Amino acid sequence: MERVIIIRYCELHLKGKNRGFFERLFAVNMERALKGIKHEIRRRSGRYLIEGFDEDDVSLILSKLGKVFGIHTISAGYKVPSDMGDIYSAAKLVCPSAGTFKVETHRADKHFELNSMQISAQIGGRLLDEFKGLSVDVHDPEHIVYIDVREDGTTLVFGKFIKGAGGMPVGSAGKGLLLISGGIDSPVAGHMIAKRGMSIDCVHFHSYPYTNMQAREKVTDLAKTLSGYTCGMTLNVVKVTHIQEEIHKKCNGEYMVTLLRRFMMRIAERIAQNCGAQCIITGESLGQVASQTIEGMTSSNAVISEMPVLRPLCGFDKNEIIERSKQIGTYDISIQPYEDCCTVFLPKHPVTKPKLVNVLAEEAKLDVATLVDEALATTEVIKL
Repeated sequence: MERVIIIRYCELHLKGKNRGFFERLFAVNMERALKGIKHEIRRRSGRYLIEGFDEDDVSLILSKLGKVFGIHTISAGYKVPSDMGDIYSAAKLVCPSAGTFKVETHRADKHFELNSMQISAQIGGRLLDEFKGLSVDVHDPEHIVYIDVREDGTTLVFGKFIKGAGGMPVGSAGKGLLLISGGIDSPVAGHMIAKRGMSIDCVHFHSYPYTNMQAREKVTDLAKTLSGYTCGMTLNVVKVTHIQEEIHKKCNGEYMVTLLRRFMMRIAERIAQNCGAQCIITGESLGQVASQTIEGMTSSNAVISEMPVLRPLCGFDKNEIIERSKQIGTYDISIQPYEDCCTVFLPKHPVTKPKLVNVLAEEAKLDVATLVDEALATTEVIKL
């Protein structure tokens, strides 16, 4: 009898001739997640088995695998020879000693001596004899013993399905650059795009000394948490203090946020081109704040010439975003009371529906190219 963890994947079986590419990438991502933990990964007819690990590491392995995109469900159980005695021995280990239960069998090996119903009946009967506190309920049991008789002469026995992260393997859908702030939204946006298979790097804009170093450390912590889902990432930290000071000095204050967003987009596009990213990702949600109107987004997009801007949260309300941030473990970091650069020189009445002709008129007061180059020269690169 061998302790195993069973991995079932999501959409990979739909990929036809490209399926091999996705499966290899999926296996690589699982290996990365389990780096430093004793284990072996083996592919078994539409599923993967984690074997050769220490029993003390089961919870850790399940936690790590829970962040690997592409996993549909996970089960911790046992692999035994396809023999009724061995199957029963494993079933005793996953079955509780009291409560209602049923045995559910899948028989991929059609040459096995008993069919699925016979296996369930015999194993269930022996479990009833063994545990006097058990009773059968085939409609709504408290516990289910799952038996999976495979074609290779082995049987998998387990007690529950654990929901995986879903989605597609990271790296299967290109690469994007996420504009990450210290807020709730942007880490969620990055998580959602990574779930569709995109690898991610990040860029963060800070305004030291107007914002403190704790604000920067907060963003680093957010990126570290997000990197647990993305098989690692690079965080680019860019100083934009001089840009905000120039806007404050020379331009109509109502356009501060609009103009700053346009600078961020220009800088992000340059970094994206340098790191091989194919798109820019933001955490904007339509109508959430003054800069996130359709007019504001149009103004920001106007400076991007060579790649799309993805806004996965555009149709979400704040409560939906908060709930997702709690699920992925970023919420408690995001609510730490450290301000980001967008709060510096914030006007009392920012323009909410900027007309591009007016934005261009304000921007003409600035040496845009020089300011962008000076910002890029401050870039710090942090590998996570």
